[in-house]
Amino acid sequence: MSALRRVLPPLVLVLVLLLAWELYADTRSGYAVLLPPVHEIAAALASNASLIASDLATTARVVALGLGVALVLGVASAVAIHFSRLARDAAYPLLVGSQAIPVAVLAPLLVFWWGFGVLPKLFVIVLICFFPIVVTTVDALAAVDADQLKLMRTLGASRWQAFRFAEWPAALPGALSGARIAVAVAVIGAVIAEISTPGTSSGLGHEIQLDLSFATAQATARAWAATSVLFAFALACFYAFGLAQRRLAPWTARARGAYV
Repeated sequence: MSALRRVLPPLVLVLVLLLAWELYADTRSGYAVLLPPVHEIAAALASNASLIASDLATTARVVALGLGVALVLGVASAVAIHFSRLARDAAYPLLVGSQAIPVAVLAPLLVFWWGFGVLPKLFVIVLICFFPIVVTTVDALAAVDADQLKLMRTLGASRWQAFRFAEWPAALPGALSGARIAVAVAVIGAVIAEISTPGTSSGLGHEIQLDLSFATAQATARAWAATSVLFAFALACFYAFGLAQRRLAPWTARARGAYV
């Protein structure tokens, strides 16, 4: 019953929104090229299931690789910044500035360096996911209770022992929050990478861009079908990470009544 109470409200809201979408699209003649009705999107999803599934597999692989690399590099960078004030002063402006670099400017250079394989797309995802992981982890480490650190020093703990037994466990919830943000934006990063990187021939982002370029009702419905799969994939990634968090670090679980 508890699970039903949590699932029912968002399910009802989704159904209401889909019904409103269907009614709006049906009453607007000529809008199918821009916003097809829900039943046409469902039909396009069913008739192109194998193609969309293949594109989803391509996108999912890149997301998994990029997110894994971003987590490792992000946490390692946050720890280095936490231990070194010089590293913090030097790296923070670059971290902030990296988020303002247009991917379209970087994409040709990445392809020139690494070719048309997975590496350019991987770099784009890491670039997008890296920032929230580093910032939230650094802030969480800086917010650790000073009394805990004083107690560790009183007990003769080394700097590394204080980090291992006091700072990192206390900062882990904040670090995981940044990772959950990165999980969500990794999917966006994959789409941006597939759209902006020359030579891309598969993936949901490529499929959406290709369909929209035809500007027909059928192609637009297929693009929206791929977008709906992308939406579901992002949700699945977010909640899968939440379940993994409950398994690996149950003490960081949110208060009762919160989502995963």
